[in-house]
Amino acid sequence: MKARVVRIGNSKGIRIPKAVIEQCHLHGAVDLEVQQGQLVIRSTSRPRAGWGEAFEQMHRHGDDHLLDREPSASSTWDRKEWTW
Repeated sequence: MKARVVRIGNSKGIRIPKAVIEQCHLHGAVDLEVQQGQLVIRSTSRPRAGWGEAFEQMHRHGDDHLLDREPSASSTWDRKEWTW
């Protein structure tokens, strides 16, 4: 499929056929990336997509504990000087 670069105000762009947009599930904002001289357009992913599944997998593997020290192991400054 070929498309033509056209003038759009002070910029240039291409018109993407509706069938291509639907096939690629493009909507709203998209990510543009240049890879080895080629333009790649993809749907913007949700920032936290997949986090739920990742946390469930961490829990199944017992890797969901806190990395911070326990409050009893806090410093003297933490216990005496810190105020909320």
